[in-house]
Amino acid sequence: MPEPNGMITHVEDIGWENRLAARARRMQSSVIRELLKLTSQPDIISFAGGLPAPDFFPIREVQEACRYILQHHGPIALQYSPTEGYQPLKEWLAETMSKYGIWVESDNIMMVNGSQQALDLVGKLFVDPDTCVVCSRPTYLGAIQAWDAYEARYCTVPMDEDGMIVEELPALLDKGKHRPRFVYVLPNFHNPAGTTLSQSRREQLAEIARRYDLVIIEDDPYGELRFEGADLTPLFRLAPERTIYLSTFSKTLAPGFRLAWVVAPKPIITRLVQAKQGADLNTGAFIQMVANDVCQRGILRQHVRRLRNVYRSRRDAMVDALQEHMPGGVTWTVPQGGLFLWVRTSDQIDTREFMKTAIAAKVAFVPGFAFYPGEQGGEHSMRMNFSYCNEETINEGIYRLGVAMKKELAGA
Repeated sequence: MPEPNGMITHVEDIGWENRLAARARRMQSSVIRELLKLTSQPDIISFAGGLPAPDFFPIREVQEACRYILQHHGPIALQYSPTEGYQPLKEWLAETMSKYGIWVESDNIMMVNGSQQALDLVGKLFVDPDTCVVCSRPTYLGAIQAWDAYEARYCTVPMDEDGMIVEELPALLDKGKHRPRFVYVLPNFHNPAGTTLSQSRREQLAEIARRYDLVIIEDDPYGELRFEGADLTPLFRLAPERTIYLSTFSKTLAPGFRLAWVVAPKPIITRLVQAKQGADLNTGAFIQMVANDVCQRGILRQHVRRLRNVYRSRRDAMVDALQEHMPGGVTWTVPQGGLFLWVRTSDQIDTREFMKTAIAAKVAFVPGFAFYPGEQGGEHSMRMNFSYCNEETINEGIYRLGVAMKKELAGA
């Protein structure tokens, strides 16, 4: 019964868990989302989230774009829109991606509410219960979370400094009882490992995908954020007939837009549109039109150039701090772009347990186990984000981690 003030303060538990679909019982909260609740406290230095630098969000430019869109296109911006997305924005994306060798028409593109929705739609289309998905170990936690709901199985391939060791794929595929539907790849500045898939391995992967009739899911949220080295050929260019390419404005413009896109052959775009209509009908017209205005006026290109310099400086600050403050035996990747680097500790440190010690020292990271789908791994590793904090804060946070780790090793 409602209380006198109209609020319901107690509801009898009727056994909701027993009423859920089997797939819902597989769902778990994201380790990172739960960590972010804890690390939102102002006195904790967080390297946990994949957060862009908020002090560099183009707030004034977005405000101007919002005002312009509402003034000149208000009725269209506030109306329902096509599931496929806002046509002028798709045309801009098609033109922009051509500089990386992705030659597509706007009809090959569908706008989505963040790359996470794209991953969910891929699962909806391709993953039946017990379907095998090939991915690296470690791999992106959000993909695991999306496809666990569809009861995927994972066939994993190890990584080295050049990304997924694709040379091991044929042996894995030949011995498997069930042919995988697709291979999931983060070729540029891998999340969580920070590595970049080498050119030769990209070419090998395209050839293997054709030989074994595999679809490639190319997840590229960080490709624009390269701050050293040359751009490498997208997998979509190497195997356009069997690649689904995902990217997003979350890491370049702002994650609050929740705006991303999928590039795929037209028959798959048709199916993705049908799947999206069952989820949310369409991505909001207003936010697409604002993003398009920002893009068309060249603001995004200027903003990305600035971010590359900022993130290079912050990556260098983290690498320098690790060299100065970490105990012997700790190693890390040095990414050429993106937001993350991957730290490997000594075998005496279990990062799942060490996370509690780190939180007590007012610093946070994501322990490596979260990125290993359905198997053991990552116990002696951690993902570190360098884009969110400034250089001074990065040094202080790594110093705290180093002190805590040295104490842990001394007591081992």
